[in-house]
Amino acid sequence: MKKKYEYVAGIDYSLTSPAICIAEIINSCVVFEHCKFHYLKQNKSQGSFDNIFAYEYPEYTDDIERFTKLANWTIDCIRWFDGRASHVYLEDYAFAATGRVFNIGENTGILKQQLRSNGFRYTTIPPTVIKKEATGKGNANKELMYETFLAETNVDLQSRLTPKSTKIVNPVSDIVDSYYICKTGFQ
Repeated sequence: MKKKYEYVAGIDYSLTSPAICIAEIINSCVVFEHCKFHYLKQNKSQGSFDNIFAYEYPEYTDDIERFTKLANWTIDCIRWFDGRASHVYLEDYAFAATGRVFNIGENTGILKQQLRSNGFRYTTIPPTVIKKEATGKGNANKELMYETFLAETNVDLQSRLTPKSTKIVNPVSDIVDSYYICKTGFQ
């Protein structure tokens, strides 16, 4: 008899640098070693390694095509040849956000519609809940999130993906966030 696996996904969704963590649940836990990560590259020097997979950013001619291609890429990542995520967790909107908030809303709305039409159940989690669960502080910055990730996993994403940066930037922060979105949602 074939063993049935349970998978869940955590998505740090954005216009420029989305990242996805897909975790195989073993012993009712999300652990780094049983996760696969997917992200869109920021530059040519970034690539795939171990359980982290890099993809080229899709070409597009207008915003709706861009949003649709990002949603399609996300669906492809959480539905693959040998299974699919049984539940998806998304970071909810940050209410203090500024900038292209309408574009972010449209982009996320298209993803949510695609998730629903493809039969995925999803739950949104406030950013403060994710940060508090990861670090103990609901207002944790990117550096504290990364320090927590590094201490937990002993995986130095910064040296592999953004070695010239002195700060925690994309895609490192996105991969870290997707991991903690997945962990927080599943708990």
